[in-house]
Amino acid sequence: MTADPAAGRGPLPPAVPARELIATLTDDFTELPHRTPAPGSAPPGGPLRWRGYDETRARARVRTGESESVVCGVGRVGGTETVLVAFEFGFIGGSIGEAAGDRVENAFTTARDLALPVVSAIATGGTRMQEGMHALTQLQRIARQMVRLRAAGLPHLAVLAGPVTGGGWCTLGAGADVRLALPGAQIGFAGSRVRPPGADPAAYTAEGQYAVGQVDRIVPRGELREAVARWLALLTTPAAGPARPPRALRDAPLPGTGWDAVRQARSAERPRAEAYLRAYFSVREPLASTDPGMLIGFGRHVGRTVGYAAQLGTATRPAGFRAATRLIQLADRLSVPVLTLVDTPGAASGDDAEREGVGAAIAETITAVAASRIPVTTLLIGEGGSGGAVALTAPGRVWVTPDSYYSVIAPERAAAILRRGPDAVRATTEELRLRPQDLVEMGLARGVTPT
Repeated sequence: MTADPAAGRGPLPPAVPARELIATLTDDFTELPHRTPAPGSAPPGGPLRWRGYDETRARARVRTGESESVVCGVGRVGGTETVLVAFEFGFIGGSIGEAAGDRVENAFTTARDLALPVVSAIATGGTRMQEGMHALTQLQRIARQMVRLRAAGLPHLAVLAGPVTGGGWCTLGAGADVRLALPGAQIGFAGSRVRPPGADPAAYTAEGQYAVGQVDRIVPRGELREAVARWLALLTTPAAGPARPPRALRDAPLPGTGWDAVRQARSAERPRAEAYLRAYFSVREPLASTDPGMLIGFGRHVGRTVGYAAQLGTATRPAGFRAATRLIQLADRLSVPVLTLVDTPGAASGDDAEREGVGAAIAETITAVAASRIPVTTLLIGEGGSGGAVALTAPGRVWVTPDSYYSVIAPERAAAILRRGPDAVRATTEELRLRPQDLVEMGLARGVTPT
């Protein structure tokens, strides 16, 4: 977790100075006061009495014009007043020591006192080696402030300007609610001087972290202010009460038989989740999901924010359930209602899914829905198969479309479990009572949504 002064060199884009990051985000910035040690109160060389440390800090002050590696203040990003924490990589690699910890703590305390969100614009190599364990414990101090901000129901957005390595990545970076990164930024736990020999450099980039779901979006610098403003507006203006269920997008007749319901739900002509999301939201911002069959994020519906977790008709993978869990838990903390769109034949059940902990992932999502203090609304838009569907279903707040079905398990698998042959699948379907109108009659759904 030590600072990596070389992290911004070579083919990687140069680090953006703190004041430039602030100017990129806002024209309205007031720096917070910070504690200045009285002359002679700090021991020479810092807490470890590190030889040459005072001279290093003096050179950093002259080179950058800053008195420490982090600049904190209050500014308006778009229409949202925000506490900004910006790192200056030119000041000893943007490293975190006791003075930087003081400033970050003060910034988060200010955010809580004023009920404001926090944006961390991060360019740091990690903790400051010249302060040893005194620096490393600042990570615990920062994490405690992040927990308190969450408990206050306030969002934290990270702008990963790069380099973002070591303790800066594993606290303010990876621990933020939403993570945006500049293209090509170096992001990873290990800085360039401490990686294993032969490590793939692509794994330590914004693009590499985006591919594995650790970054939510890569944003060019010219679009950064608009993107951050849009995110802050979404995260701070929740809709009141539960999300309204979307209207059905196809005027399909209610199915006459159970097998008709299955055929309609599996039809290639049936509207899918992406169509429902486009119709429901005027603005949408996605969060990371490495399961291509799961979309999560926040959107604007009738002028207010609703979160969404939407299945795309495939067997949901463990990563998809974990993405949905992240969305539901974040929305609950921010008092944002959630809409889930259920459309899956079931959870992925192959050996890869088992190795990735599909059972535990389903349990996490079911628990997140059950624990949510803010209402979750479910619309069944296609297939509703077994545990893959029930994980995203909110008991008591379920609506169905005419071209959907919901079953304890897919009809073919139900017949197999009952030791029935393929010719018994249709009869088994009738016994399962999986039609939309059956679900309403049995009290498992509130109603069939109109077009």
